Amino acid sequence: MKPDTKEIQFTCENRSLSGILHLPERIDPPLVVGSHGLEGSKDSAKQIRLSRILPEHGIAFFRFDHRGCGQSQGKFTEETSVEKRAADLAAAVQHLMTLGIDFSRTALFGSSLGGATCIKAWKSIEKQGIRLSCAVICAAPIQSRTISAVPTLADEHRPALPMDFFKKNLDFDLTSEAGHANHILILHGDRDDVVPVENARTIYENAGEPKKLFILENADHRFSHEEHRKIFEKMTLEWFQQCFKMD
Repeated sequence: MKPDTKEIQFTCENRSLSGILHLPERIDPPLVVGSHGLEGSKDSAKQIRLSRILPEHGIAFFRFDHRGCGQSQGKFTEETSVEKRAADLAAAVQHLMTLGIDFSRTALFGSSLGGATCIKAWKSIEKQGIRLSCAVICAAPIQSRTISAVPTLADEHRPALPMDFFKKNLDFDLTSEAGHANHILILHGDRDDVVPVENARTIYENAGEPKKLFILENADHRFSHEEHRKIFEKMTLEWFQQCFKMD
């Protein structure tokens, strides 16, 4: 590990979760906590990019594996839901506040299901007495029924997922909860064939002020093209800097 990173272990509902905290060279940095997508991990592309870019600009970034993913405990097929992931995210934020680091402000980042997780966790995090400054969410579903491509086939990280898994674990509508989120930047590609772009518009309509919606022209769900990744990096960094009131 580099001197500016710390391996972090924390618990949520008797599961040990694993993460990495990336610290900038300043005493009281603002903090962003990331939540990855359904099949992702703390090593997902956007998480890795932010772990490099944000500390370079004075912002701490924490990326972690949700239960059943990466190096964290738990069974993916039995313990994956928006509710459980929101609990993981709230536990991560709460644990970071106990490390003796004077984080000046706190914000969230979420991609795909991670964006939905941020919305779901917002109220419970603030109930802990932690004021959230802002959030950036990318390609996030607000209603599970709108998801166009359900990933049922097995891959190198997990077994095949039956449709019952999605009906039981991932049936959600967070429209009424989006109002808890504010100072939120919503990024979405207009060629997203997994989570239709209408989700972004619904989040924007229901989120609290201030808020901003940006639709990336010709971008897919993963922002696969480098030009879209650069737009994502630039807009995400600028949003956090603006919300954190950084010089």
